[in-house]
Amino acid sequence: MDDLFWLDTGSGRPLVLLHGGFLDHRMWDRQVPAFATQYRVIAPDARGHGRSANATGPFRPADDVAGLLRHLGTGPVILVGLSMGAATAVDTALEYPELVGGLVVSGAGTSEPYYSDPWTVRTMGAWRAAMASGDLDACVEAFTLLALGPYRGLDDIDAEVVRELRDMKRGTLAKHTSGEGNPIVPVPDTWERAAGIEVPVLAVNGGIDSPDNIGMAERLVRTVKNGRAVSVDGAAHYPNMERPDEFNEIVGSFLETL
Repeated sequence: MDDLFWLDTGSGRPLVLLHGGFLDHRMWDRQVPAFATQYRVIAPDARGHGRSANATGPFRPADDVAGLLRHLGTGPVILVGLSMGAATAVDTALEYPELVGGLVVSGAGTSEPYYSDPWTVRTMGAWRAAMASGDLDACVEAFTLLALGPYRGLDDIDAEVVRELRDMKRGTLAKHTSGEGNPIVPVPDTWERAAGIEVPVLAVNGGIDSPDNIGMAERLVRTVKNGRAVSVDGAAHYPNMERPDEFNEIVGSFLETL
């Protein structure tokens, strides 16, 4: 695991925090100290993100998570994932159920997303076009709009949160070139297989996130055997950063039930 970076702090039952796409473990800076008083908190940088090495060939993020947990000799763990991290958490539960004791997802359903909301389709289109052209500034701007959600402007979100998101985005993008392609191998049939997830699943959605993101998370908790959804008012795609106290309280209460 020398090519991956992870933070490992605290003691107790293991809690693994999986960050969103193009970000890194620092998006959990408001969660790590809060939970490390009671849990062993492990927060990796996904391959190709943050301080982890870029992929040298096709790979599956869930395999990296499983490899890390086995390297650390821990499991079953509670996985907390946001956006891409939520998809990875679900994939890990599907592929390695023996390593997972509970799931918290935010802003995503499985690793097979779908979009129909006009604002989301338009904004993601702008982001993908900027990615394809290698326009770093335009890519960061579109990414920021996705973080704001469809109902707000830049002045409606804390400037420090915006700065942190942009800094992480630029840091990860600087590791890549526009023509390198996507090395991630998909996990198949995730929506069909999700009904087989046995562990409790909590969705913590930003109340003003894209309707597509909220809808996919709510579909997931309806599909699994033991799932429920909670909304964080006034937050969009990153409720853990925008409303950390409320997010931490919701997740903490869920953890106490496991």
